[in-house]
Amino acid sequence: MADIGVDAKMMVEKCRRAFDEGKTRSYEARIQHLQNLLRMIAENKKAFVDAMYKDLRKPEFESVTFEVDFGYNECILAINELQQWMKPEKVAIPMAGVGKQCFINRDPLGLVLIIGAWNYPFQLPIHPLIGAIAAGNTAIIKPSEVSPATAQLFEELFPKYMDTSCFQLVTGDAVVTTALLEQRFDHIFFTGSTSIGKIVQMAAAKHLTPVTLELGGKCPFYIDSNCDIDVAVHRVASSKFYNAGQTCIAPDFIICRKDQTDRVVSCLRKAVKEFFGENPKNSRDYGRVVNARHFKRICALLDGQEIEIGGESDEDDLYIAPTVIINAKDTDGIMQEEIFGPLLPIFNLETPEEAIRFINSREKPLALYVFSSNMRVIDQFRNQTSSGMFCGNECMVQGGVETLPFGGIGHSGTGNYHGKFTFETFSHRKACMVDPMYTVSELARRVFYAPYTDRKTAIISWILRKKPKNRTMSFFFQVTGLVVLLAVLYKVIHWVKGCMRK
Repeated sequence: MADIGVDAKMMVEKCRRAFDEGKTRSYEARIQHLQNLLRMIAENKKAFVDAMYKDLRKPEFESVTFEVDFGYNECILAINELQQWMKPEKVAIPMAGVGKQCFINRDPLGLVLIIGAWNYPFQLPIHPLIGAIAAGNTAIIKPSEVSPATAQLFEELFPKYMDTSCFQLVTGDAVVTTALLEQRFDHIFFTGSTSIGKIVQMAAAKHLTPVTLELGGKCPFYIDSNCDIDVAVHRVASSKFYNAGQTCIAPDFIICRKDQTDRVVSCLRKAVKEFFGENPKNSRDYGRVVNARHFKRICALLDGQEIEIGGESDEDDLYIAPTVIINAKDTDGIMQEEIFGPLLPIFNLETPEEAIRFINSREKPLALYVFSSNMRVIDQFRNQTSSGMFCGNECMVQGGVETLPFGGIGHSGTGNYHGKFTFETFSHRKACMVDPMYTVSELARRVFYAPYTDRKTAIISWILRKKPKNRTMSFFFQVTGLVVLLAVLYKVIHWVKGCMRK
């Protein structure tokens, strides 16, 4: 443990020194580091796909679309947009700033720690790293030891492509993570369970280090009485059984009316057969549970449950069939903890109002999914519930939209990322004011100097006091402005016509 602690300290000192020397700050340096990372992704695509197959029996389609290509596109986006992202952001200038330049500068935070998760072993370390590099930081990356083949491949490739004075990748178990958390970082980005997220936050608090926690939770999937059940079920099934249910934004359970259950089950049975054939175990498109410990945890959730579809398992193959449970109770273990596996319970509630009360009585989910042909029902859930993300008539696709922030709220996480949001996460928005005419503005500035007088107080109060917005007058001035504009245009057109006649 002492040796690991020393190694962690040395890595931190090395990366912090590189940051202090400015090796990652300039636009040119950031682009070069991003291009190096892009080459690592592009030149080793098949190797990463093979590694994820070893770890999770992940189908090539899933490894390519939501892992390797997803990371590649994120890197391209950062390279294409970085110059724009780095520009100072101009802001409106109130009376106190008249005559001065006011803007927001995005500064790098310094040295950041990125702790990845095993369920998406490529994407979850790479996406935060792209944003950290784009924002001008140095970083230490810790991929999950639970997906050992992918972690080992990262360990082999990283020094060949990346500047290891600026970016260090370290593998190992919880002992290594603990040693790293004892060091001081300028930001910690963690993806994983809520229980470990609490440990990370406690460790960060010792150094007042800000954190981004991408956690999980139980994501509800509500099926309204007024919707196309076949479409809703196909989307919930494809999302739930993607990566064998090991996705933080996967729907965790279905909420529907009791009299809808038979139809939902029938559609689920049809969808599972359509996706994976008569025996999903033989399908090349169906993954496996990551290890024996998680296999046993998931199987234990089936105790006492009414299994309607699936339920078969094989510990030697780490296989659990796509499984549907009916008549789930709120007090059951399967309804209390995040499943993170291919089990889909159906929980019955009769009205949207009941469903909203039930959702609000629990910890805030990472994502909430609502299917209805009535947009008022979708708006009702969106406005009356709190979740990290919300989808109406769609499921999990929001995670691939770079212009939407990805993140939780409450127990499902804090902070967000993806696209420019990752750049923002790893940047400090520094308020800047510059007075280029300071000698000229000195006369006005003197009103703020002591000794203070009643006259100075009255002047400053009059200048700085904001006035309530009069919407009626605002509308009046808008209409007046439009009338004036039309009158001017009329005069211009009349004048042009007159010139043409001459």
